[in-house]
Amino acid sequence: MHYGFVIPIGDVQTIAELAQLGEEAGWDGMFYWDGICIESMAEMYDPWIVMAAMAMRTKSVRLGAIITPLSRRRPWKVARETVTLDHLSQGRLVLPIGLGAIDDKGFGKVGEVTDRKGRAELLDESLDIITGLWSAQPFSYQGKHYHLEEMTFRPGPVQQPRIPIWVVGAWPRAKSINRAMRYDGLLPTKMEQDGPVTPEDIRAMCEHIISQRKQTTPFDIIWEGETPGDDTEQAATIVRPWAEAGATWWLESRWSASNIEEIRTRIQQGPPHLA
Repeated sequence: MHYGFVIPIGDVQTIAELAQLGEEAGWDGMFYWDGICIESMAEMYDPWIVMAAMAMRTKSVRLGAIITPLSRRRPWKVARETVTLDHLSQGRLVLPIGLGAIDDKGFGKVGEVTDRKGRAELLDESLDIITGLWSAQPFSYQGKHYHLEEMTFRPGPVQQPRIPIWVVGAWPRAKSINRAMRYDGLLPTKMEQDGPVTPEDIRAMCEHIISQRKQTTPFDIIWEGETPGDDTEQAATIVRPWAEAGATWWLESRWSASNIEEIRTRIQQGPPHLA
């Protein structure tokens, strides 16, 4: 099991400092998030610039933004941003992606596609384009939404065969899960009417992926939650069912945190290792 921490609040300098503290405390990944319209939430900053600051203060932890909704970002711009950050971090970037929240005002208030089907089409085409441009070979593309004349992006990423891509997948929706299986990791979710994700769901997803995935490259399953930093036994009790079901990453995600000291304290207490 690997352990990451999602930093939900703080100014850019503080977030970079917290990333360094996380590395020193033994976390395997330090993550930010990607948002546009945040009327009811704390201040936030552009994730690519924030992650660049995090990269400059760390040496070993994985970096990423939970999550990037690709349908509202130009895929060729994302291709350039991710390769640049992968080089800056010396091969530590991961790209977690998904459709984004359907009621996210960062779509509706600025005229972006709001329906799930349209976002899914844009997501699939974006992934084709990004991975094609990462190849550093001549690449062209003709899709329903995007059309690229032949171009070559150089340099390619440090990580080969590509920067790892984690994809949100809704269980048991076959199309959604199959999309994630084509890449490097699954961020599991379920449709509201299907209820919350359980460890039994994670186990079923693992069995499905093992039986159906054709690629032989490593594949991660990522789950998030909260654990107490001052009670290692209780923290292990919370994480263990997910690890035993097949999750390979635990992300400590304190989205309701009200102040930066709460975040700093939990980071410094270190990850909830299983004994």
